[in-house]
Amino acid sequence: TREHLALLFQSCLERYGDKSALRYHAAGRWHDMSWKELGEKIDSIAKGLLELGVKEGEMVGIYSANRPEWTIADLAAMRIRAVPVPIYPTSTTKQAEYIVDDAGVRVLFVGGREQYEKARSLRRCELVIFDPATPRDPSDGSRYFHELLEMGRKAERDAEVASRLERARPDDLATLIYTSGTTGVPKGVMLDHANLVRAFPPHDIRLRDLGLGEDDRSLCFLPLSHVFERCWTFYALSRGMTNCYLENPAEVIEAVKEVRPTVMCVVPRLYEKVYAEVRRRQEAASPIRQRLFRWAIAVGAEEARHRREALPMPLVLRLKHRIADALVLRKIRAIVGGSLRFSPCAGAPLAREIEDFFAAAGLFLCQGYGLTETCATVSCYEPTHYRPGTVGKPLPGIEVKTGDSGEILVKGPSVMRGYYKKPAETAAAFVDGWLRTGDAGTVDEDGTITITERLKDLMKTSGGKYVAPQHIESDLGTDPFIDQSTVIGDRRNYVTALLVLSFAALEKWARDRGLAFASRQELLDRPEVLHLYRERIDAHNAQLARYEQIKKFTLLAKEFSVDAGEVTPTLKTRRSQVLATYRNVIEAMYAQTT
Repeated sequence: TREHLALLFQSCLERYGDKSALRYHAAGRWHDMSWKELGEKIDSIAKGLLELGVKEGEMVGIYSANRPEWTIADLAAMRIRAVPVPIYPTSTTKQAEYIVDDAGVRVLFVGGREQYEKARSLRRCELVIFDPATPRDPSDGSRYFHELLEMGRKAERDAEVASRLERARPDDLATLIYTSGTTGVPKGVMLDHANLVRAFPPHDIRLRDLGLGEDDRSLCFLPLSHVFERCWTFYALSRGMTNCYLENPAEVIEAVKEVRPTVMCVVPRLYEKVYAEVRRRQEAASPIRQRLFRWAIAVGAEEARHRREALPMPLVLRLKHRIADALVLRKIRAIVGGSLRFSPCAGAPLAREIEDFFAAAGLFLCQGYGLTETCATVSCYEPTHYRPGTVGKPLPGIEVKTGDSGEILVKGPSVMRGYYKKPAETAAAFVDGWLRTGDAGTVDEDGTITITERLKDLMKTSGGKYVAPQHIESDLGTDPFIDQSTVIGDRRNYVTALLVLSFAALEKWARDRGLAFASRQELLDRPEVLHLYRERIDAHNAQLARYEQIKKFTLLAKEFSVDAGEVTPTLKTRRSQVLATYRNVIEAMYAQTT
């Protein structure tokens, strides 16, 4: 019966009491919330939802950026056997409306002014506003979170909450999480409480040697509306860690210096940016500093190899590493707070070059693989004896094999029950009881998984050659002069690319050479810049087969954005939207003579 998050967290409240559960930034400083205070707020919001008439099994939406109220509302809804339905804070009114309608959301928690203004037009559910500074219109029936909190405190609903908890079962629907929809219409993934809770012990086994627990601080900056950060938050809190909430993910580099997290979930984009900035600084450094840097990284790489393979550390290597760490390596770690010892990394491919670099600096980027449909983690690295460039081995209890076209298939206790109100899509998602992931890859004899490509993204040139664009885009992500890229080539006779430039690096490069420019576009049009990028693309091409090489490219002054629908809220490229937006630009690259 404990396989229910509401019951699990009830036992956590009793175990941890006065220990800090949540940390958040307000009024210019960081504040702590104890487990005792967290429990009181969860209980009060649960009773407030009962006052609003929320029934068992009814849907409660959460449309907000990360903040403590997000988790309080989430766990409060589960406490009365309601079903939380997250909506990305950056979602448009149309996207939010689709989820509210499809799920039949009864009460909708909104973060601040942006979400409130979008949600007001829905008029289909009661609104509760997290941010007390957001102006509201009393005529729309909305109320503030603190008002619902007080309503719950005054309500005599304890017996009803207790009664619902007694009826809590592992197969209760825990949440609906709508896929971000890189292809087609978003689908509501149904995860029950057993799916979520049974995912915790396999993580304990896999991460046992790291000793994660009550002394750890996890920085929660990826959207809680995504399965990765939300499931990690459940796990981190259930193991007594302090969860630190960052509302604006763009402020992560500043926040890590203040929070000094020991654990932090990331997508590769963060480390790509940090790596590009470190490389940019190094290219501008003196020859002596460059040599020192290369030496330190080489020493760090050798030390990392010994740690990864659990080999005895030679005394000479220990001494050299101590010097390298003092002069260079700890400064790299300081960029992400200086205390980070474990960083789950998933969502997109991370270039091996970047992974090796941070391993040399002493950061364990624990590569993993998972889906919304599997409560996030399917596989991840073990603390030792893992193979860089892969996504590790399946967690204990999860089975993985390959099917047709090399598709990764998954079976296990964390696999979803299906898509909400979509029986045909649910049936299509399984083959003989195995979940079809839509990802192509290989599974070695020792169980190690390597992901090669999203099957739907795999391109076939007009010459019949298969090209994996994510592999090329991942390599381009290591370039300090390239911020984003989309590779094109499906049914074409050669490969091209759209390149969003890193203007911080490019503008410095131009100023150092005395190149005048009045705007970004003017800078892009300079022949020297085109020559620079041709040289850089040629260098990347040297690592590729001839049919994979980028023959033509277009430099873009505007980045791909969530608002334009070109990337998902977790920064995955919506390839179809990018191709549609830049259709004329792409056609021009193929119209030119080769």
